[in-house]
Amino acid sequence: MTVHIALFGQVRVLTIDRPAVRNALDNAALRALHEALESAADDPSVRAVVITATGSKAFSAGLDLKALAVDGLPDPSRSPVNLLRGSFPKPVIAAVNGAAVGGGFELVLACDLVVAAPHAVFALPEVSRGIAATEGGTDLPQRVPLPVALEMGLTGAPITAARAFDLGLVNALAEDALTAALGLAGRIAANSPIAVAATKRLMRLSLVGADAQAANRAANLTATAELATGPDAAEGAAAFVEKRAPRWTPA
Repeated sequence: MTVHIALFGQVRVLTIDRPAVRNALDNAALRALHEALESAADDPSVRAVVITATGSKAFSAGLDLKALAVDGLPDPSRSPVNLLRGSFPKPVIAAVNGAAVGGGFELVLACDLVVAAPHAVFALPEVSRGIAATEGGTDLPQRVPLPVALEMGLTGAPITAARAFDLGLVNALAEDALTAALGLAGRIAANSPIAVAATKRLMRLSLVGADAQAANRAANLTATAELATGPDAAEGAAAFVEKRAPRWTPA
């Protein structure tokens, strides 16, 4: 089992459990997360969701590139990030226990609130693999100043949890991120679920209108398809697996 599900009162905890590969997300893990989130959304006894991972080294290293080479691209209709970026009704908190990189960071960005361990780091290294962070990474300017988002997206360089907290990306720093996230989720769960859902929906809509959200997602899907079938995506994955410098196609 790649994702464990537990209930703490009215809070459902989803734990990514692939520590041998730094909790990288293969198709099975992505499907399991998607199904667990759908189940939580449909369960009236669940007032909030916490997503975390096994161990203390990594929340998630992102897409499992070795598995990707064998299994192919994930199904975007079964993407937990796309589900959370849509009209997911319940508050979701990321309890970041270690490095959140690439698709792992995009999963964090799709959550509503973030609690992080002090040693956690966040990065979007997709450009070093010949692709773009179109599964939510391009939403980063909604969470941090545009120059910071561009620096992270264009260089792939990580930022520390302390820096993320100063930027407002992280709500709280705690040595035990899961316990702190459960405390935050419990305070949310004590409130009216109808009012909480409405507040979440309206606050998210205040960032950009519904039409702009739809246009942004369509543009990201188009870019994903173009980059994924281009030469640099294959070269980036091969270079990663072979532990060598990539040989990019001239722009």
